Amino acid sequence: MEYISTRGSAEALDFEGATLAGLASDGGLYLPREWPSFAPEEIAAMAGLPYAQLAAKIMAPFVGGSLSADELLALCEEAYGRFSHKAVTPLAQLDEQQWLLELFHGPTLAFKDVALQLLGLFFENFLSRRKSNLTIVGATSGDTGSAAIDAVAGREGIDIFMLHPAGRISDVQRRQMTTVRAPNVYNIAMDGSFDDAQAMVKRMFGDADVTGRFNIGAVNSINWARLMAQVVYYFAAALQLGSPACKVAFSVPTGNFGDVFAGYVAAQMGLPIERLIVATNVNDILHRAISDGDYSAGEVTPTVAPSMDIQVSSNFERLLFDCGGRDGDAMAEQMRAFEASKAMQLTNAQREGAAKLFTSSRTDGEQLSQTLRWAHENAGQVLDPHTAIGLHAALEAQIDPAIPVVTLATAHPAKFRDAVERAIGQRPALPARVGDLFAREEAYDELPGTYEAVRDYVTSRATPAN
Repeated sequence: MEYISTRGSAEALDFEGATLAGLASDGGLYLPREWPSFAPEEIAAMAGLPYAQLAAKIMAPFVGGSLSADELLALCEEAYGRFSHKAVTPLAQLDEQQWLLELFHGPTLAFKDVALQLLGLFFENFLSRRKSNLTIVGATSGDTGSAAIDAVAGREGIDIFMLHPAGRISDVQRRQMTTVRAPNVYNIAMDGSFDDAQAMVKRMFGDADVTGRFNIGAVNSINWARLMAQVVYYFAAALQLGSPACKVAFSVPTGNFGDVFAGYVAAQMGLPIERLIVATNVNDILHRAISDGDYSAGEVTPTVAPSMDIQVSSNFERLLFDCGGRDGDAMAEQMRAFEASKAMQLTNAQREGAAKLFTSSRTDGEQLSQTLRWAHENAGQVLDPHTAIGLHAALEAQIDPAIPVVTLATAHPAKFRDAVERAIGQRPALPARVGDLFAREEAYDELPGTYEAVRDYVTSRATPAN
C-alpha cells in the first residue's frame, strides 16, 4: 500500500514511512492511494472474531509490505491485551434505537487508547529495524496526551514532548500526563488554546533546522496509522448490530475530525453506514462547514467538553481532498488560502461529496446538561460531556427507527467529574485501574505561547535522529 499527501508534492511512502513521518513534508496529510474494500460476504465472515483478530483483518490491506499478517496480529494482541473489557469496545443499549459504543476501557480511559496503544508498538517495531530515534511532538486538548504518553513511556528510541493549553483541560486529564515519570516524557503547559499548540506542532514539522537534526513524528490524528486503527471499531459495532445485512448510523463527538473520518474510511471499505453525524459543541466550525459550506474559524470558546474546544480541525483536509477529486495542487492552494485568512468556502464537489454520508449538529451547554440527565434517568448511564454531545445529536437526528444509531462514548465520565456532578448530582469515581492518581507528584514545564520557546525547549532535550 502506498500513501500520498493531500497537498500533492511530497513523495509517496509505504506504511512504515508514513507512520514515522506523521505529517507530509509539503504540510499535507497522508492517505492511501486507493481505498481497499471488502465484499459483503467478507464482512459477514468477520462476525464473532475476537477484537484483535478483527483489527488485524481490517488493517491488513493498509500495512501491506511493512508488516506480515502474523506480525500485525501479534501487535494487535499485545495492544488490546491491556484493556479492561474482553470485548475491548463493547456496546451498551440505551433504548430501542440508541446504543453506546464504549471506547474508554483502555489504560487512560479514553478512545485515544484504542489507536495509540497500537501506534506505540508500531513506532518501536519500525525504529528497531532502522536503528533510529524518534522525537514525538504532539498537542493535546485533553486525552491524546495521556494516551500517547502511556503508549510510549520508557520505550527505546523515543522521546515525547506533549503540549497542552494551560488551564484548559480537566485535572484528571492533566494528571494522567504529568504524573508519568519516565526519562523520555516531557510535558509542556503552554499559554494559549489547543489550536495554538497544534499550529506550533505543524510548524515544527516544516522547520528544516529541526527536521534536519531530529526525526519528528506525530501521535495526533494527523498520523494515518492512528486513524487507521480507529476504523476497526466501526466494523466491530456494526457487525454486532447485524451488518452487513442492515445499515447502522453513528454519532461522533467531534473536534479534530479524526474519529468521524475513520467512519468515512469504514464506509469506503464497504461497511454499510447509513449516516455519520458530526456532533460539535459551540465551537462549531465543522457543523457550519457541513451544513452550509462555511469553514471559517472563530475564537475558541472554553467549555466542559475541552477535547472539542477546537476551531481548526486538521483531519477535515482529508475529507475535502477525497471528496474534491483528490487534486493535491488544488488542495494545497485551498489550504494556503485558509491558513492565511482562517476562512474558506467549500467547493460544490466537496459539499456534495460530504453530504452523501455526513450530517451535523451543534450542542450548547444547556442541551449537554439535559442529555447527561436524560441518559442517567432513562437508561441508568453516566456519560462524560463529550459523549453527551454525541448522544444529543443522535437523539435529534430523526433517523429511520429501524436503523440503530450508535453514539461513540469517547471517555470515561470520571475524567470530567465536576461537569458530570453539576448535571446529575452524582460524582463519578475513577476506576481502580487508574490507581492513586491524585497522590502522585506532577512534573511539567510552563512555556509562553511562542514557537521559539517551544522549539528551543524541544531541541535542547531531544535525542538526534542517529
